[in-house]
Amino acid sequence: MTSQIGFYLAATLAGVAFVVQQAANTGLRTALGSGLWAALANFVVGMVALLAVLALQRESLPSLAAAGRAPWYLWIGGLLGAVYIVGAIFVVPRIGTATFFGLILVGQMLTSLTFDHFGLLGLPVHEAGLPRIVGAALLVVGAGLILAF
Repeated sequence: MTSQIGFYLAATLAGVAFVVQQAANTGLRTALGSGLWAALANFVVGMVALLAVLALQRESLPSLAAAGRAPWYLWIGGLLGAVYIVGAIFVVPRIGTATFFGLILVGQMLTSLTFDHFGLLGLPVHEAGLPRIVGAALLVVGAGLILAF
């Protein structure tokens, strides 16, 4: 149970970072005068940070053979990340962070339930039982309340 609490805290901190990232990217868009350049800066800074961590951890480079064995659809994460970042940079200033993240959470939760229930993209199956469905429905209601006010 104690280790689970650490994972819950890490996930919560990731959520905090997610919101701060979008606020910073929105400000960078204004500073640079371009949402696309702000998005590119987001990825370049992230790449530099990851390269530093890889160097500190002394991670070895994966083999080309291992990379070649990965199914094509496992490589779409970067593309989807770019779509998300660019979309957020343009949408957050128009609808606000609370509305944006309420809708993001609804999309994430409904997609997550589907992926878990069917084990999509090789994930372990976690059936969408009644408690999970009710929780997702409450999240949708909560997002609706944010949109209404």
